[in-house]
Amino acid sequence: MPERLLPTPSHTIGPFYGHALPFPGGDDIAPQGHPDTITLHGHVYDGAGTPIPDALLDFWQAAPDGSLTGTPGSLRRDPSTGGFLGRNGVDFTGFGRVATDADGHYALRTLPPGNAGLPYISVCVFARGLTHHLFTRAYLADGTDPLLDALPAERRATLIAAEGTLRTYRFDIRLQGEGETVFLEFQ
Repeated sequence: MPERLLPTPSHTIGPFYGHALPFPGGDDIAPQGHPDTITLHGHVYDGAGTPIPDALLDFWQAAPDGSLTGTPGSLRRDPSTGGFLGRNGVDFTGFGRVATDADGHYALRTLPPGNAGLPYISVCVFARGLTHHLFTRAYLADGTDPLLDALPAERRATLIAAEGTLRTYRFDIRLQGEGETVFLEFQ
């Protein structure tokens, strides 16, 4: 029997991202109880500045040692049903998936990325009305970086997460309008 392929967010326009795409523990990239855990959080806003309650964010990043492979298992699926099999909560996978809540807020627990140069976390945004997902980066510090250096100061600021207390970083994503987040195009 041939495998049945289901539509993905790029094939149709949502909002249906909260159905079947999020998975339990998707907001925990860091191993449970790891002392170096940081939290990246914020809101996703539309062009009018209204929080988006049904966005879905994929995150991927380098491990603290700079490696990019991660441990398999972030999205282990049952080959028979396609259901989520779980992750062990111990290994660093480098990938997370978080849906925004009713207030358009998200939170991700991870380890500081060990990128060469400035540390950043890559973000892919799926939201209502987008026919194609958007890519951006959340930098955890400001400094010299080829991408940041190519941007005017006001646009550059949209990629820098604000450091808070207790190992937290705030990174709001604005899809349009004033303060629109810089989005990247890959070819």
